[in-house]
Amino acid sequence: MLVSVVVNTKNEEKNIEKCLKSVADQSFPAENMEIIIVDNNSTDKTREIAGKYTNKVFDRGPERSAQKNFGVRVSKGEYFFHLDADMTLSEDVVRECVEKAGKDENIVALYIPEIVTGKSFFSKVRRSERSFYDGSLIDAVRFIRKDKFLTAGGFDEKMYAGEDWDLDKRLKKLGKFDIIKSPLYHDESEFNLKKYLAKKGYYSKNLDAYISKWGKNDPDVKKQFGFSYRFFGVFIENGKWKKLLRHPLLALGMYFLRILVGIRYIFR
Repeated sequence: MLVSVVVNTKNEEKNIEKCLKSVADQSFPAENMEIIIVDNNSTDKTREIAGKYTNKVFDRGPERSAQKNFGVRVSKGEYFFHLDADMTLSEDVVRECVEKAGKDENIVALYIPEIVTGKSFFSKVRRSERSFYDGSLIDAVRFIRKDKFLTAGGFDEKMYAGEDWDLDKRLKKLGKFDIIKSPLYHDESEFNLKKYLAKKGYYSKNLDAYISKWGKNDPDVKKQFGFSYRFFGVFIENGKWKKLLRHPLLALGMYFLRILVGIRYIFR
């Protein structure tokens, strides 16, 4: 089985080497993987570094939805893995995805547990927060059957925020989702509150496209944007509330960030 790893980039010279090295170091056979880089007019050394790992380096824009769609279209794998440049894979991720998907033909996509890295207080807060989202409505699948992706219509290129939630909703109509145990790592080691909120503000401006597409009364939309689920439900479902009690300081930091992001969304 061939697996395509699609990475969208833009000025990622600080991150892309670690990302691609983690793909090259997978326990899954290298000859059964291809790496596809879809760059968006980088002005740094991103493309040069990527070229050390693959000759499939393309240029596409204007946003990540279009980049990912192009990467999947030129891919040859039965499954593809879409990855951000500031992410790295633990060594068994691809192998575990292939094994789990191979055991059940009804599985169309898989969630990957995500661990935020970094030693600062807010990096620890983000790591704690992200751990509550694995496999929830706040999460999004990353390992996907290509044929089902194409049947679903791919990422909506009108969206550069919420496009993964939108795809999930369409893919769920075509089959099952599951989750593996091996994690990927998301590098937020240089956490900067001002930049974090600015990024959230930028993406929040496009979320209306997702809400408008599915409607404010859609059950998933109501949870993803509703106060009760985003501030309580996702943190207590399936016994997860115990983690809040074990780490009260991180929980306070998490709610502090959630409130700031909520305010940023309201005043987008």
